[in-house]
Amino acid sequence: MKKHRAFGYATLFSALIWTAAGCGYQFAGSGSFPAGVKTIYIALFENRTTETGIETVFTDDMIDEFIRRNEEGVASDRENADAVLSGVVAYMTVETISRTDASTSDERRVTMTLSLKLRNRQNRVVWAGNVSENEAYSVVAGDRFGTDRNRREAIEVLSKRLAERTYNRLTADF
Repeated sequence: MKKHRAFGYATLFSALIWTAAGCGYQFAGSGSFPAGVKTIYIALFENRTTETGIETVFTDDMIDEFIRRNEEGVASDRENADAVLSGVVAYMTVETISRTDASTSDERRVTMTLSLKLRNRQNRVVWAGNVSENEAYSVVAGDRFGTDRNRREAIEVLSKRLAERTYNRLTADF
């Protein structure tokens, strides 16, 4: 009886895999760039927040993610690219999510939004989107530098996560 049940589960699992494959299912970010684009140059992002220098962090993490996932798809300059990905660090908010009392925060959440556009050689937008993420960080009582360090680390985590999300959305092949 157990052999028949195991065989049934194996058969069902195998059928599900083949069905998913037949439907065009693929892992996130495993498709191709839109509109026949093969190579992308990633331009320095614009920063519209009050957080100094994060445009470089976000641009560098985006480049690293694209190289990690598709090294041949990243151009080192605009002239050798089929398209240019430009971005704006458009929005950043910080909110308290837990308190010790009415005037003392224990934990805060930073939310970041990127606005992105992929333009082909004719400067036509072939893909555009906004991506947002948030991350919590601890407030260090009586230590503003410690709290600022924690906020900066949370922003760095967000930068990597937003880069991954951008690549996945850009290569979704919907």
